[in-house]
Amino acid sequence: MREPKAFITKARELRKEMSVPERVLWSALRGSRLDGLRFRRQHPMGPYVFDFFCASARLAVEIDSYAHEVGDQPQRDAVRDGWMAERGVRTLRIPARWVLQSVDGAISAIRADIQDHSPHRPFGPPPPQGEDLWLHDPPPVGEAPAKPTEGRAS
Repeated sequence: MREPKAFITKARELRKEMSVPERVLWSALRGSRLDGLRFRRQHPMGPYVFDFFCASARLAVEIDSYAHEVGDQPQRDAVRDGWMAERGVRTLRIPARWVLQSVDGAISAIRADIQDHSPHRPFGPPPPQGEDLWLHDPPPVGEAPAKPTEGRAS
């Protein structure tokens, strides 16, 4: 989605004026340092500019100062988060004080959110070609499956 020039200009300005918690977190995220994932800072999308955005994880990360807890800001944040959810993007809100107290804790929260929402294979890698795919229930623990013998009469 191509963003209007005004939002791109605003995002560029915000990159120059990042808050201390945003700078601290950016130093931990930049250069694909978080599990090889690429994050963008001050990323414009629609009518909003997000603190950090990872396209491959469909995740926007917002660093919230105390201002996000007062007045109508929580309702405005909910509208913004809803707008993103309608487009298939989750928003993870991290209090600025968490980042300042422990950037590693903030990184752990981001990593956990990504892992919780990533598609995964519950049964591990696919079997090598030609192996039984267990299209039925496996035998009880301790019992070996009965394998048909090929080319032999029983």
